Amino acid sequence: MKADNTQTNNKPKNKRSLALSYTSLPIVLAFYYAVVVNIPLYNDFYKILSGLDNVHISFIIAIPLFIFLLNSIIFSVFSWPYIGKPIFSLLLITSSMVSYVMLFYGINVDYGMIENAFETDVSEAASYLNLHSFTWVTITGVIPAILVALVPMKPGLGLLKKAISIITLFALLLFLLFFTYKDFSAVGRNNSYLKKMILPGYYVYSTYHYVRDTYFSTPMTFKHIGEDAKIVVKNADPKVNEKPTLFFFILGETARSQNYALNGYAKNTNPYTEKQDVISLQSVHSCGTATAVSVPCMFSQQGRHDYDKQRSYNQDNALDILQRAGVSLLWKENDGGDKEVAKRIPKVQIDRSHDNQFCNGGTCLDMALLQGLDSEINAMKGNEKLVVMHLMGSHGPTYYLRYPKAQQKFLPDCQSSEIENCSTDQIVNTYDNTIVYTDYVVSQAIDKLKALSNQYNTALLYLSDHGESLGENGLYLHGVPYAVAPDFQTTVPLILWMSDGFKKSKNIDESCLKKAAKNGDFSQDYVFSSLLGIMDVQTTAYDKNLDIYQACRS
Repeated sequence: MKADNTQTNNKPKNKRSLALSYTSLPIVLAFYYAVVVNIPLYNDFYKILSGLDNVHISFIIAIPLFIFLLNSIIFSVFSWPYIGKPIFSLLLITSSMVSYVMLFYGINVDYGMIENAFETDVSEAASYLNLHSFTWVTITGVIPAILVALVPMKPGLGLLKKAISIITLFALLLFLLFFTYKDFSAVGRNNSYLKKMILPGYYVYSTYHYVRDTYFSTPMTFKHIGEDAKIVVKNADPKVNEKPTLFFFILGETARSQNYALNGYAKNTNPYTEKQDVISLQSVHSCGTATAVSVPCMFSQQGRHDYDKQRSYNQDNALDILQRAGVSLLWKENDGGDKEVAKRIPKVQIDRSHDNQFCNGGTCLDMALLQGLDSEINAMKGNEKLVVMHLMGSHGPTYYLRYPKAQQKFLPDCQSSEIENCSTDQIVNTYDNTIVYTDYVVSQAIDKLKALSNQYNTALLYLSDHGESLGENGLYLHGVPYAVAPDFQTTVPLILWMSDGFKKSKNIDESCLKKAAKNGDFSQDYVFSSLLGIMDVQTTAYDKNLDIYQACRS
């Protein structure tokens, strides 16, 4: 009986030995972040240090130690009963997601990427899910989060012990920096982006600012601009202006200029539009490296350098002014949304739930945008008409879903969203196939305009929102901060097509426009005034210096 009592008394002690205190839990978590979660940061450090002539071993050891001490302090601040475990569990899961895209796609998750993630739709977000990403997040995020949720905690906070722990950790961090500050500052000064890679710091900071700005900031007063807008026909010959205008603005997705044969790419990715007498502008720069920035920015009066999201959302854009002037508008959507640009104009969303020749499995090919277009154009009121079509284009990583088998021109391609498991040639071939299919869609839109040229003076402008990285310098997809983004993500294709009647009605010198396309330097800052100008809308909001067509209109 005595022996039984001894055995019973020992059990609670064994259970208590597995418990963690609110002081020790942050230390354990910080160690895990230093060893596992921040692998993407160490990967970049390795590339940087490999290129240096002399690197002290003490600095190499100091890097994970710095991460450990920094996170230990931060985690200790949030280690409290009832709130500590939920916060840490959520951090582990989200950090594993961020770690995955950083390591395998080379993407730094800053404010712009957080904005893009919050504003993407379910179908677009699902394209990033695959066995590889699911396994990574499960092993490095979900399982550790479950362990944190289940680990028993010792009763009591031990406030004095916690305070001493934080002070000690802070002192150790200062001690470490005292001896290694020169190394950290030298590497950091030349590679300032590294601070954005420290997990979980920067993406949490960016998320906080996005949520604050979007949901808790004081609403701005909506500002009307271009209230004096009116259509003023500039051609002196009334016979030329007998027909109204029909203009297609095709908004591309994730297409980069470097992979366009029209712009010098070695592979023939433009077999359809090359036969359509189009004009391709050789040097065009995007406003951002993600849809959430580029789309509202290009339709805004603001340029890239002074673009502000809240101001853009609370101010008339080019489409609002066109509509006020009397231009009939329609927005057709097949991507992740119009980003508030089409909030005040008629809009049609492609129904991805259908299962037909263009839609399957929750995604639709861009030819679906041309279905029913004739009747939709006929239903538009007024003479001057502008239709915006937002493509799914070349959105990755599921590039292979953006084109049908008939457009599988370049092989072998990558029939998977796990592009990290495909060769560079496969990834590029798959991406180039998306460019070919977009080229086909644009060409079909031009054919439709040609068929309507007896009724309208017709024209088309195709422009992508941003570019894409396909493995250059270890980067994939897009969303790199603009200041350090490669040209592959910021240089985009812009293609013009005009019927003879349109050129005459708008007094356009085609040879002049072709020369400007070859030698000029343009950006998405030109979209706002170019749309107003080409639709003959007169307003003080218009800037002739930012109109692509203006210099070539007599």
